[in-house]
Amino acid sequence: MVRVTSVEVSEGYELLLGFTNGERKVIDVGWLLHGPVFDPIREDPKFFRMVRVDEECGTIVWPNGADIDPDVLYGSYLPAWLEAS
Repeated sequence: MVRVTSVEVSEGYELLLGFTNGERKVIDVGWLLHGPVFDPIREDPKFFRMVRVDEECGTIVWPNGADIDPDVLYGSYLPAWLEAS
C-alpha cells in the first residue's frame, strides 16, 4: 500500500506528491474533484492551496474534510464515482 507523504501545490490543479515508496509525481487532480464536498476546492484557488497530508490516513485532505484515496492518486485505481458509472 503506497501512501502520500508530502504535497506541494504547483499550477492549476496540479500537485507534486511524495509517496512512501520514494516516488514523486506531479498529479493533476482537477478531474478528481467530483461531488459537492469538492465544490469549495474547485471554486476557490486559495482553498485548493490549503491541501495538506493527513499522516494517519496517508493521503491529502482539505479543511472541509475532503480527501482523495491515495491509491487513486498513485494511479492504482479509479475513483469509486467513476467505477459506478
